[in-house]
Amino acid sequence: MDDDPRDHRYRRELRDLQIELVKFQRHLIARGDRIVVLLEGRDAAGKDGTIKRIVEHLSPRDTRVVALPAPSDREQTEWYFQRYVEHLPAAAEFVLFNRSWYNRAGVERVMGFCNDEDVQRFFTDAPVFEQMLFNAGIRLFKYYLDIDRHEQAQRLKERRNDPLAQWKISPVDKVAVKHWNDYTRSRDEMFRRTHWPHSPWYIVRADDKHVARLNLMRHLLSQLPYRGKKRDLLEFDPGVVFAFDETRLHDGSIAR
Repeated sequence: MDDDPRDHRYRRELRDLQIELVKFQRHLIARGDRIVVLLEGRDAAGKDGTIKRIVEHLSPRDTRVVALPAPSDREQTEWYFQRYVEHLPAAAEFVLFNRSWYNRAGVERVMGFCNDEDVQRFFTDAPVFEQMLFNAGIRLFKYYLDIDRHEQAQRLKERRNDPLAQWKISPVDKVAVKHWNDYTRSRDEMFRRTHWPHSPWYIVRADDKHVARLNLMRHLLSQLPYRGKKRDLLEFDPGVVFAFDETRLHDGSIAR
């Protein structure tokens, strides 16, 4: 039986974009730049799969994926951003955070792992912290993968029934659907209070994983300087990837 033409096209376009990523990394290494990409989103939004495709053919020496576990007792007494700072890139490094310091504005807040004073302090400090990164010459890209309630429930169900995905299941995942509205309110406030010119939020509509991955990669590459860029490959769909704006919370662009 022949392959589905859509899958064939996806694999071809993915390969073309991965070649562009390799070209970008060669330029990054030559210039000694520092790039940080944050991927946030609801449970099962597709962060793992997206990161896997981005780094698949990149240099493991110069690429790092950071997915931190819950903080230790000692780390809970540290300055909140402290354990993230040690993972920031040195010259020529490309770092991707699979969840980041924005845990405080999302899962920690919703699940009661921090108090309201902690959350308000975070909202005060995060823009300052990110301004410091900008001032230091670190380029920061923030993506939020957005899926609707039905899609999340379906993916979490498939995850529970997949013997190869058992490592993805956590107590937080098990109550994600129950806390849908709480996560929505927290997400909306996070966007409003941490979307800044030096560190804007980009939303990625991710109900279709393949479409989301390709468009996120196109959007990221379109903003990065490198030699030999094939601009015709990097035309992303603005209905799939777009910068946050208050109107997006009310026009159906973002899942409610």
